[in-house]
Amino acid sequence: MTTPTTPTRSRRTGRARLHRSLAGAATAALALGVLAGCGDNDGDRADDPAPAGSTSSPTAGETEPSVSTEPSPTASEPATQEPEETSTVPVYYVGDSPMGPRLYREFRKVSGDPALGAADMVAAGVPADPDYRAAFPVDGSFSSVRLDEAADLIIAQVPDDRWADRPAGTSKKQARLAMQALVYTVQGALQSRAPVQVVGEPDGPAVPMFGIATGGGVKNKSQLDVLALVSVTSPESDAEVSGTFTASGVASSFEATVPWQVRDASGAVVVDGFATAEGWMDRLYPWSSEVDVSGLEPGEYTFAAMTDDPTGGAEGPGPFEDTKVISVG
Repeated sequence: MTTPTTPTRSRRTGRARLHRSLAGAATAALALGVLAGCGDNDGDRADDPAPAGSTSSPTAGETEPSVSTEPSPTASEPATQEPEETSTVPVYYVGDSPMGPRLYREFRKVSGDPALGAADMVAAGVPADPDYRAAFPVDGSFSSVRLDEAADLIIAQVPDDRWADRPAGTSKKQARLAMQALVYTVQGALQSRAPVQVVGEPDGPAVPMFGIATGGGVKNKSQLDVLALVSVTSPESDAEVSGTFTASGVASSFEATVPWQVRDASGAVVVDGFATAEGWMDRLYPWSSEVDVSGLEPGEYTFAAMTDDPTGGAEGPGPFEDTKVISVG
């Protein structure tokens, strides 16, 4: 996306985060649509205390059971529960590009059901990158998201009709992009390219979303039509880096060349290079590159990845760009 001309980027006030989302972006650099589940490991548990009134001593090979000193939970004091398992999911937000608004991907951690958490992040989550914005014009949450393999559909259930009609001030193009943000996000979370159908009741009929009919399912449009043609997965926004770090993302760039730059607070390029993606033309492909910042003074910089423009801006809309503020230590 277009890099701001001011030395530092302003932080926008975002929407309230959902209770299902965990702060911070995902730390794994992943290929397009691939998830990395990361469950919390159970810690070592103390043995249960010996039954009350027991007078038997441990036999050979047994250890003395430890006795908990924590008070027993009462009706007003619920027992401590194990933390919910978390998953890393792709979430698609809207950002600006030379060809108008496009979808940019972030990896986020959510608790509970991955697909439901991802859908709720689309509906009301706050992007980690301040250059992005939520695709949905109205906040809300989903009741459930599931894959119906028999019907080859992803079923997203809504609790009310707040998203049935296209809100005033929202264009048809914006509504279609919001729908695609949901489609790409839940498809990534469920690892399925099944179309997405919205319902109001379990096993109920399809209902519209933003005035778009969803009966039979809404398919994902071509990546080249709705996604930004370059996206940075790593480093994340406000990442702390030093020495040499690995930058990565996805792109569809001329001859698979993905130029990148590190810019100082004035916008001057202080380090540059390029990555070679795994392909180009028909879709977005993964790219990665080693970035050496060992010669830079500590401070805040901007990492930018771009699509290659062989015409030098003479033809076409110009290069796509995605930027991340980084802190060099």
